[in-house]
Amino acid sequence: MRIDCDACRMQHTSVCDDCVVSFIVGREPGDAVIIDVEEQRAVRLLARAGLVPDLRHEAATREASELSPG
Repeated sequence: MRIDCDACRMQHTSVCDDCVVSFIVGREPGDAVIIDVEEQRAVRLLARAGLVPDLRHEAATREASELSPG
């Protein structure tokens, strides 16, 4: 599936302001996407139903982040 805001019939409407795509792509580079516990639960339920992919984020350990270059 390709999600292209230019092909969305809801572009430039009030719906855009509450769209998950706008939320993700509208953030500044390097900013974290933060979801609360209820949102995480909802994403997990959607993933179990096969509607979205599982979250793949794994928190780095302190030691791993200290050892990584950069």
